[in-house]
Amino acid sequence: MPATTMTTDQLDALVDHVAAAPSEIGTVELVVARPAIGERLVLDGGELRPGVGLVGDNYLERGSSKPGGGPADPLAELNLMSARALQAVSGGDRERWPLAGDQLIVDFDLSLANAPAGTRLRIGTATIEVTEKPHTGCAKFSERYGIDAARWINSRKDLRLRGICAIVVEPGTVSAGDQIARA
Repeated sequence: MPATTMTTDQLDALVDHVAAAPSEIGTVELVVARPAIGERLVLDGGELRPGVGLVGDNYLERGSSKPGGGPADPLAELNLMSARALQAVSGGDRERWPLAGDQLIVDFDLSLANAPAGTRLRIGTATIEVTEKPHTGCAKFSERYGIDAARWINSRKDLRLRGICAIVVEPGTVSAGDQIARA
């Protein structure tokens, strides 16, 4: 059971705060590598490379989560999640943020209106591009944050509460505290 389980009503009360994230210039709050399945490593900063994503993350090694496996999804090198949405589902416990499984946690408006597929974002010294691949909560997310949290983050597709998938188009570095903005 999750350490803190937020109810749907508690989460709904926070949706306006999540939706009020900066839409022009935001901030990278956390950089997290997944060196192996189930492991999380919070980094001061990291290198982003096309075809690789975050160097030190197991994106390529992990491969596809589809039945039968296969290669890693080329549209999902990186996963970004809103720090505000993650703050809500974690019950305010920032120590539990890495459990989400996203490499970049940002205080930035990731909504469909602000960052549709094809949008390029400058993040640190790198440039990434939002892909059309949906980023949705799964059974692991439900186990970590509760069923209400998993349903909530999947409920507002317009806000993309679970976040976005992206690819790296220009290599560079990213650190907590860096800016994120449209390129």
